[in-house]
Amino acid sequence: MCGIVGYAGREAAAPILLDGLERLEYRGYDSAGIAVVSGSRALQVKKSKGRLSELSRLVDGGKSIDGVLGIGHTRWATHGEPNDVNAHPHLSQDGKIAVVHNGIIENYVELRDFLCSKGYVFQSETDTEVVTQLLAYYYAEDNDAFSALYKVLHRVEGAYALGIICADCPEKFLAARKDAPLLVGFGEGANFIASDVTAIIKHTRDVVYMEDGEVAVITADSVDFFDAMEEPIEKEHKTIDWDVSAAEKGGYAHFMLKEIMEQPEAVRKTAFSRIRDNRVCFDDLKIDEAYVKSVSKIYIVACGSSYHVGVVGKYNLERMLRKPVEVCLASEFRYSNPLVDESCLVIVISQSGETLDTMAALREAKALGAHILSIVNVVGSSIARESHDVLYTWAGPEIAVATTKAYSTQLVLLNMLGMYFGDILGTLPGEEYESIMAELLLLPEKMERLLSNIEDIKRFASDYFNHNSVFFIGRNLDYAMGLEGSLKLKEISYIHSEAYASGELKHGTISLIENGTLVVALGTYAPLFDKAMSNVVEVKARGADVLALATEKNLAEMKKTVENVMVVPETHTVLQPSLGVVPLQLFSYYVALLRGCDIDKPRNLAKSVTVE
Repeated sequence: MCGIVGYAGREAAAPILLDGLERLEYRGYDSAGIAVVSGSRALQVKKSKGRLSELSRLVDGGKSIDGVLGIGHTRWATHGEPNDVNAHPHLSQDGKIAVVHNGIIENYVELRDFLCSKGYVFQSETDTEVVTQLLAYYYAEDNDAFSALYKVLHRVEGAYALGIICADCPEKFLAARKDAPLLVGFGEGANFIASDVTAIIKHTRDVVYMEDGEVAVITADSVDFFDAMEEPIEKEHKTIDWDVSAAEKGGYAHFMLKEIMEQPEAVRKTAFSRIRDNRVCFDDLKIDEAYVKSVSKIYIVACGSSYHVGVVGKYNLERMLRKPVEVCLASEFRYSNPLVDESCLVIVISQSGETLDTMAALREAKALGAHILSIVNVVGSSIARESHDVLYTWAGPEIAVATTKAYSTQLVLLNMLGMYFGDILGTLPGEEYESIMAELLLLPEKMERLLSNIEDIKRFASDYFNHNSVFFIGRNLDYAMGLEGSLKLKEISYIHSEAYASGELKHGTISLIENGTLVVALGTYAPLFDKAMSNVVEVKARGADVLALATEKNLAEMKKTVENVMVVPETHTVLQPSLGVVPLQLFSYYVALLRGCDIDKPRNLAKSVTVE
């Protein structure tokens, strides 16, 4: 959620820190700050509530702060309201130590009470200040910041990514990590830390991902890593293979629109390299045929949009594999005493690969003996590293908080996994396999056709942007797709929106339908189109305004009942949500645009959720 960047080099640190934080704005935040060690061995700390532009104004773009080593932070509030005092970095009582922190310290009350008994006075309401003051407490014992950090790490409980500077050590800073993402970047005469490679890709492509329990000591010319026992260790370097331009808007008004438009190419990259001779090939999977045949049950574990991918996946995997599939919210999974054992395959889905709820669920399933197969976008991320198998979506960086191309690439990869397993099991007939494959190869082209003609969607957005409550209805795959359409609308436009299985309307929800209520009726699932139409008639009879989604084949039939219809090309039933979701994304985008919302950075939300 929060963003961290740190720099040790020979150039002025403050402008570099501000630039890195700007590239992390998409993660979600409500305050920002930087701390730099000046030439006089004093810590200069500047922070402010609100957007990063306010902090930049406060420090004149970094020009008013001297020093070549520092740390920066964008905060998403968990402890204490968003304000200048609660913003990071936090400064120790003696003014010698500054700390930035992502995560949550679970035993902060106990530690705060201990420090108060020793005479420490706290300025903020945050758990992070406890780390800062505890570091100062141990540092006062022997003036050794490295030793003090380990003493702190042995006492704190919870999740953390830490960046630490000390006025007495102006040439180096420290970093530590547990259950929150943190990486180190290697440059020429400069080294970095960041919570996301986006912050430093402008300066380096050479990175190391820190593991739980590790500490790094960073100067302009060196980086040393240590394990939880304070022993030096060697780390494997990774090379980032996407260009900095991929994390820039490229002429689009918003990252979200850019990423919607990038979906055809993202799907190509994800799918086509894994197809040979019209067969799905996953050469890197450790799973063999014997294991696939032995699986008794599949769990799909995810949060948010990735969970909605899983709901689509449940319908499609059960169809193709004839094995039971259960979709679980990651935040509930480990608290539900899941019936998982060695015979279960657990598919974990996460865009960032760092989602803490999902990571905790992964570890629970792993401890119970399940084989873990993750679908993630970020190479080397925590979830990828802790899984037995991983499939990367190769969507490139996704900056907008509201996911679009990550959803689409996760969905296509999950469908391909169903084809791959169904082929092994013999549960997916050859004719249907070939039919899905033929349409899979055409999918990016059909997405491009959709995206080349969006004027109707803009018009529908202008017709409906002033509604305050919206219902998405659909059956089977349309219901699953509606969950994502509803989430997109609510998270960026702030309109109350809910998705329902159409058949459930008469069991209570239809009482909320009245004159002028907007209902988005999804009718792309061909086997149940007639039943979907009957639900459209029901809501229209109660006075609802209906905006429909239909395939080209059923457009004429839908038009007999509904005036405003978004149209998508026909494809195989399994793949239809991959096309259907695109107009829903665009509709949400243009509604939010007309409402004047901050589309890429919606309020209260974060891109990578690293707290429970």
